[in-house]
Amino acid sequence: MLLLAVSGGIDSMCLMEKVREEGGPFAVAHCNFGLRGSESDGDEAFVRAQAARLGVPCHVKRFDTEAYARERGISIEMAARRLRYQWFGRLCREYGYEAVAVAHNANDNAETLILNLLRGTGLKGITGMKAEGFIPEPDFGDIPLLRPLLEMTREEIETYARGRGLSWREDSTNAQSDYKRNKLRNLVFPVFATINPSFIHTLNRNMARFAAELALVLKNGPISGREAENQGVILKNGPISGREEAHASKPMATLGRAPQGQLSPGGLQGEKLSRNGRGPQSVPGGHDASGGTRSEATKGLEVCASSRAYSITEEMWDGTEAVKQPEGVLILDADKAGFPEGARPVPGTWESGDWIKPLGAPGRKKLQDWFTDHHIPADEKPFVPLLKSPADPHHVLAVIPFCIDHGVRVTAATRRILRISAKNG
Repeated sequence: MLLLAVSGGIDSMCLMEKVREEGGPFAVAHCNFGLRGSESDGDEAFVRAQAARLGVPCHVKRFDTEAYARERGISIEMAARRLRYQWFGRLCREYGYEAVAVAHNANDNAETLILNLLRGTGLKGITGMKAEGFIPEPDFGDIPLLRPLLEMTREEIETYARGRGLSWREDSTNAQSDYKRNKLRNLVFPVFATINPSFIHTLNRNMARFAAELALVLKNGPISGREAENQGVILKNGPISGREEAHASKPMATLGRAPQGQLSPGGLQGEKLSRNGRGPQSVPGGHDASGGTRSEATKGLEVCASSRAYSITEEMWDGTEAVKQPEGVLILDADKAGFPEGARPVPGTWESGDWIKPLGAPGRKKLQDWFTDHHIPADEKPFVPLLKSPADPHHVLAVIPFCIDHGVRVTAATRRILRISAKNG
């Protein structure tokens, strides 16, 4: 069961409605931080009433936030953040909730990026929030934290809420500019909008690109900007200093993370892949997957992603032998996939609208749902190469090296096959 963090505001009411529409079981958790007197109590009563209307469990906790902040010498915002996530973690432990979902949206993510830049940050700080992660508290760091609304702007959330006739509570402090986020929201972002009306989407796309590049660059996991400055980011070919972080978006070969000309995060399909007609190339970590069926001609292609290397071989096939697909190997119809002129397998090209019809499945499945069903961590998604249809950029023909789309399966009419093999480097 999912635990929803519900404040009573429009974002969290939208979150609750979306989860309700999907039909999965959930419970509600509401924090009363006691910072707005009777208004805070009104929020609590509203959330209790909405949970009762839907017949779902409702947990409410009152905090003395100001005292907690004063005792620890931290800001009110930081105190509220720690208090709520610690409580969410305890609720999950006590009641067995599988994950916590919060209502952070694209505007929140953009605000986080700007705040990080203003206070000073490294590569990690410009990647923004993630749609899937873990509770940011040491004692509960194994509990998943989900942000289902992260790709929606506040404008889109308001349109959704009004279209469904939802009720919500307005926080009077949102109109004030006492807090840093409110200053950005009320004073700075309106100016940004005069320069680029779509700046929220632009900033979020940039953060996704930064995240893909960071995933390719780092070897030993995420680090803070301060650690990068003081210790250096440990890479395959040695450290990169904090001063060099600014240049980390240059070709990956400079940073020793991938062979030159192999790939580029962000989905420049085909342009960064090396292919020829002389068979599989010799790339560190590569694997020659030729053989198995009768082959008259073979074309090789190598793709490197993180510590994995994938070998894609194209083979003529006369259908006289049964197709065998060992673990870690995908076999599909090359012509149905539009290979080699069309589809290209590239890491870092996953988008929210992507879908696949898994082999043998009755219908389409969102790639996001496929990732969830197969327990692919959020920080691994940029590493997963996707073979996409040349006709529909959201149609995934293969999730390498896990599964293929039903439409590219090998049949009696198949004349050319692709064999995709993976080997950890």
